[in-house]
Amino acid sequence: MLPKRIGVDLGTANVLVYVKGRGIVINEPSVVALANRDNTVVAVGREAQEMMGRVPGSISVIRPMRDGVIADYLITEAMLRYFIQKVIGRLNLIKPEVMVCIPAGVTSVEQRAVRDAAEQAGGRRPVHLVPEPLAAAIGARIPVNSPSGNMVVDIGGGRTEAAVISMYGIVVSESVRVAGDRLDDAIVAYVKRRYNLLIGDRTAEEMKVTIGAAVPLEQELKMDVRGRDQISGLPKTVTVSTSDVTAAIQDALATIVSVVRTVLERTPPELASDVIDRGIVLTGGTALLRHLDILLTQETGIPCQVAENPIDCVAIGAGVALEYLDVIKRSLPTEEETLVASY
Repeated sequence: MLPKRIGVDLGTANVLVYVKGRGIVINEPSVVALANRDNTVVAVGREAQEMMGRVPGSISVIRPMRDGVIADYLITEAMLRYFIQKVIGRLNLIKPEVMVCIPAGVTSVEQRAVRDAAEQAGGRRPVHLVPEPLAAAIGARIPVNSPSGNMVVDIGGGRTEAAVISMYGIVVSESVRVAGDRLDDAIVAYVKRRYNLLIGDRTAEEMKVTIGAAVPLEQELKMDVRGRDQISGLPKTVTVSTSDVTAAIQDALATIVSVVRTVLERTPPELASDVIDRGIVLTGGTALLRHLDILLTQETGIPCQVAENPIDCVAIGAGVALEYLDVIKRSLPTEEETLVASY
């Protein structure tokens, strides 16, 4: 049976597709490989990611999403079409209703780009858009339908978004283009500076996942890292520890903490009281960084916890939000109604 409604988390690092009754059916990197000669698509998703840094000059491996928004419209459209057709099949006569997540506070031009790309990729017109913090809260099973304050911090690959939500609406939100990718860049720079070793983004991400932590660990983890020596130009292996990764990402983490603090400072007193009682819920792939919840608890004085399956929350929330479309449209401020309404 063809899916009638699908939710899409069009993320900087990964694209996730949720289908009601089936759960997450696609979770693949937001990467596309193109042949330079005629701009034809060679590979999409996980297959394209395997090619990063390992292809000849005739093939370009591109990440069409940057900082949570579309950086290359045509390639994003091709990528979306590939994933949507993978779910519904190529010979589909009935187009599915699609809800796509976008960062809160994006411009109308960026909204239009996302909507047009999804419609051209095979979604039924009009494609609906929903702010990522709201989708993340719904997917994390936070009771956003009640008249009480619930705070969610969504830390993905390209952007960190913190928001206080009540009655299906975003009361206060703040966004910064610092998240998983910036942590990777910081690790690359640190290893280059301290060990004179050049490593790639994928190696940096592996370091972050394998031995990384937001605060120092009692028992440090270690990992052998391979790269190219800056001085000799030859391959070289060094052993790095958790303290190296923690030191490398401190500035980026300080920016994320600052965003959370800003939202708390702008939250109305009654809702702030609710947030203190209920705590802060972390979603997004970067929320899995060891002890990030402990760091935020130390810095804000408010208990933080990582949602169950934080990577899936936004996509699940997008799919579920289709069932509450009218309520969400009423709850959003007038200037943001276009996030879930058709033009």
